[in-house]
Amino acid sequence: MGRAEARRARQRGRRGGARRAKPKGGIRRLFTWRKLFGTFLTVCALGIGAFIALYLYVDVPGANALAQAQSNVYKYSDGTVIARTGDVNREVVPLTKVPKDVQRTFVAAENKTFYSDSGVDLKGTARGLINTVTGKGKQGGSTITQQYVKNYFLSSEQTVTRKAKELIISLKVDQEKTKDEILAGYINTSYYGRGAWGIQAAARAYYGVDSDDLTVEQGAYLAALLQAPSQYEWSSASEASRELALQRWNYVLNNMVEMDWLDPGERSRMKFPEPITPKPAPGLEGQAGYLVEAAKAELISSGAVDEKELDAGGWNITLNIDRKKQQALEKAVDTELIDDLDPKDRKADQDVQPGAASVDPKTGRVVALYGGQDFVEHQISNATRRDYQAASTFKPLVFATALENGAETQDGVPITEDTIYDGTSKRPVEGSTTPFAPPNQGNKDWGQVTVKRAMSKSINSVFAQMGVDAGLKDVKRTAVGLGMKEDAGGFVVRPSMSLGVMGASPLDMAGVYAGLDNHGKKVAPQVVKTAERGEQTAELSEPVGEQVIDRETADRVTSVLTGVVDDGTGAAARSAGLEIAGKTGTSDDKKSLWFTGYTPDLVTSVGLFGEDTSGKTTKQVSLKDVGGGVFANGGGYPAKIWADYTRAALKGEAPAEFDLDTDQGAGVAPAPTVPPTTADPVPEPTPTPTSESQTPDEPTPSTSVPQDPTPTPSFPSPTASSRPPRPTGDPTLPEPGDDDPSARSTGE
Repeated sequence: MGRAEARRARQRGRRGGARRAKPKGGIRRLFTWRKLFGTFLTVCALGIGAFIALYLYVDVPGANALAQAQSNVYKYSDGTVIARTGDVNREVVPLTKVPKDVQRTFVAAENKTFYSDSGVDLKGTARGLINTVTGKGKQGGSTITQQYVKNYFLSSEQTVTRKAKELIISLKVDQEKTKDEILAGYINTSYYGRGAWGIQAAARAYYGVDSDDLTVEQGAYLAALLQAPSQYEWSSASEASRELALQRWNYVLNNMVEMDWLDPGERSRMKFPEPITPKPAPGLEGQAGYLVEAAKAELISSGAVDEKELDAGGWNITLNIDRKKQQALEKAVDTELIDDLDPKDRKADQDVQPGAASVDPKTGRVVALYGGQDFVEHQISNATRRDYQAASTFKPLVFATALENGAETQDGVPITEDTIYDGTSKRPVEGSTTPFAPPNQGNKDWGQVTVKRAMSKSINSVFAQMGVDAGLKDVKRTAVGLGMKEDAGGFVVRPSMSLGVMGASPLDMAGVYAGLDNHGKKVAPQVVKTAERGEQTAELSEPVGEQVIDRETADRVTSVLTGVVDDGTGAAARSAGLEIAGKTGTSDDKKSLWFTGYTPDLVTSVGLFGEDTSGKTTKQVSLKDVGGGVFANGGGYPAKIWADYTRAALKGEAPAEFDLDTDQGAGVAPAPTVPPTTADPVPEPTPTPTSESQTPDEPTPSTSVPQDPTPTPSFPSPTASSRPPRPTGDPTLPEPGDDDPSARSTGE
């Protein structure tokens, strides 16, 4: 082969290689930077075109339904009307009627760039759209202009269409109106809670002044309210919610300092302006107001209905409240308590606040609710408040936890109904790094007692030790699982927890005991049956949930609790022909008195709370002298109310029997049935205090209740709880950090 031919062969080879690489070169030509950039520009052009078309297509509409509010109608389960609420409380005022510094509190709270932005927050809107599409919740980051548009022109529905309209209309409104006009529209259309729409109504509702008399501090609270009106409502907020409200109030004022609208020195001297007591709307006298407020709170907290839409009206709301049972509960309180009081001559009788809740354990429906003597006079519902201790009504949950987890005593003996504990008063608990040695009622030493006897007599020293044996964290987990609220206050994991030092409401405790009655399933009491507005129906959650504790555990606790009524501190609750389980409770210094009990068909929790309302602020006070002191304990007035109500509520129904999956339990033959006319127990003795820091417990049973003889037992091998206690600190000292006697000990 000549040189020329070799050269041509090499050239052919290179051309062949190039042809084989052609596909790769073709892909590069398909995705060149020029083409990608061109595609990007095309997409942008289409997006801009679509936005322009949408901008031209969407007009600024007229006022929405929120600006034309209607009444809400609340009904009993049988359709009888309880109350109508409506006639929206709104008065539009010009911006000149709002001090400049107060105007700025709203800008500082919601939209610091308000005076310079274009009316929209693209990042916030994009985030809201993504959250809506992915179902992650409500939009955040809207400007004041966008919120005004939503309040006045649109609705609170979380849809992509609504958010897109909000964006377009906000841009148009920002072009058509001045910033002052937009701000005026925003503060006049926003909802502040207490039924107040607009700043004038809010100023009157929270501070009893007109908008032009508001201070900067007051304006900052009203501005803070817009984020969560019901949560930040000072008069009914929990300790945690009040802390959140204060944080938000401080945030507003600090932003004003940052924006040079408030002098730092002046800011440092500002104190939170507590709002006045809310005034009820007409037509909510007696129990009606409590029922309406309970329904509203449930719909809002569950997310079933937006708070603003609910107060805009037009809703037809049917409650689970049974009208006949409701009447029976009101009559029982009147007959067994109110008629026995003499508020003119006895100070304690002025301070008593009764509350009760009754629940169907199989369905979770709240069939009766008692919030207080009159909503017009006292707006805090005693049925749902959580600022008083649960006291010894908590002890069954300690025992339930021990059974559920197969817990053992300090000596390794399994805890059952028949396990022996040392009932010596002020016996220091073992196995805890926190010293605790609570006294029993009257400082009585019960000696060696079984768990079921300790439950019937509510022996503090036994349950303080059992809580440690069962595991305090596990006890709390069981309680929260059955429905107690972790943020109610005082729910700290330490030995005193076993004696019920945490806050709870009658509605909470009715739900917890309904879980025991329903064989260990979670029961979340439900006030609302249905809520409808036109074609719109609120989606309500299922009140009966998952299994929290085993059926056998729940049934064994129920069996033991029958002994409290048959042979213990709850004897006054005995009713002819009814099987009853329950527990009494009396907190430190008798500030709260309880009886929570149940039949197979009905669970009811009754609480009396000592509240001094004579001053500017309410405070917890003792009820030791209420009614003359004769029935001032959980086994007194609360148990009597419970029995009277339960007899009437179940009248005409065949007596039901507990279907218990256990052969364990109280092991006590029921005492003779106490007829309704002679059910009142002989007065129980008042505790003899031994130290300010010590813990009273269940009253010593009276002569009308079978007495427990002085124990001289020959029992099985003693547990760790029957040994002489190891020194763990001064037994008369409270737990570290318990500075307030009302927060460190519990009674009955």
